[in-house]
Amino acid sequence: MNGYSPSQSNLSKKVIFIGVGGATCSGKTTLAKHLRSVLPGSVIIHQDDFAPPEELVPIHPIHNVQDWDDPEGAIDWPRMVTFLRRVKETGILPEDHKSHDGLNKQDPMPIPQDVLDQWRSRFQEMQDSVRNSSGVELVWGLVDGFLLYWHPGVIQALDTRIFLRVSYPTLKARRERRFGYHTAEGSFWRDPPGYWDDIVWPAYLKAHERIFEGGDIDHGSAALVDDEQTATVSDKAMKIKVPEQNITQGEMQASESKDELSRCGQPVPRLLVLPAEDLTMEQLFTAVCDRLLSLNS
Repeated sequence: MNGYSPSQSNLSKKVIFIGVGGATCSGKTTLAKHLRSVLPGSVIIHQDDFAPPEELVPIHPIHNVQDWDDPEGAIDWPRMVTFLRRVKETGILPEDHKSHDGLNKQDPMPIPQDVLDQWRSRFQEMQDSVRNSSGVELVWGLVDGFLLYWHPGVIQALDTRIFLRVSYPTLKARRERRFGYHTAEGSFWRDPPGYWDDIVWPAYLKAHERIFEGGDIDHGSAALVDDEQTATVSDKAMKIKVPEQNITQGEMQASESKDELSRCGQPVPRLLVLPAEDLTMEQLFTAVCDRLLSLNS
C-alpha cells in the first residue's frame, strides 16, 4: 500500500485484506509481520489502533476496572469498518493513520531466511503475473486483531480469514509473562490482579463461542455460513433504520444497538482455523502462504 500510489502507476488496484485473528498472545501479530516481509508492498492494519480513547474505555460493571477486552466496547467499530472500506476503494492508507504497535514488543519467533526468500520470490512472481495478464496491481493488507471476527462489517472486508487457536493455559501463561501494553495515548497498561480470569477470558468466549460448532472454542470446527448471509448482515449492521412507530430517540437508539449486537459474533465464512499451539511459526506461516497462493488459482 505504501509503495503504490496513483502517481506511480496507472494500473487498477485490487486490495486483498488478509485477516489474522486469535486471542491475545496467540501469535497473530508475529505471524502478520512475517507475512508482511514476503508480500510485495504490504502493510499491517492493527485492530488495536481502533480502540476508543483511553478515557472512553468502558468500566467493567462488576470488577470496576477498565475493560479493554469486551467486544462491544473495546473497538470503535464504525471507525474501523469505515477505514477498511476506504482503503478497499482507494488502495492506499490515509496519510493521517498512525499505529502505536511499535511501542509493544513481541517475543521473537524467527523463520529461516531461506524460507522467507523463497516465499518472497513466489509472491513476486504472482504479483507480476497478475499485473501482466490483467493489468491489475495487487495491494496486500494484513489485518490483525483479537476481536477480528466479531463485527460483520469487518468480516465482510476480509478476503482471507485466518484464526490462530491456542488453549487457555498457554494463553494465560503468555499474557502473564508480558509486562503490559502501551496505549495510543502513550500511557502504559498493566493487568490488575485477576484480570485474565475475570475479564480477558470471558470476553474472548463471548466474542468467539458462536463462531465454532457447539460453542467449542478449543476443539470445534468453524461453524458453516455463506458469504451472502454475512454481506446482508453487514449492510444491516451499518445502517440506521427509522422506525414507523412514534418512539423516543433514546428508545430508538437502544433498539438499534440491540439489533446490531444480535448480528455480531456470528459464524465466519471460509475461516481457516490453525492449531497454533501445535505448529511452529514456520508451519503457520507456510499454511497461510499456501492459502494466499490459492487466491490466484
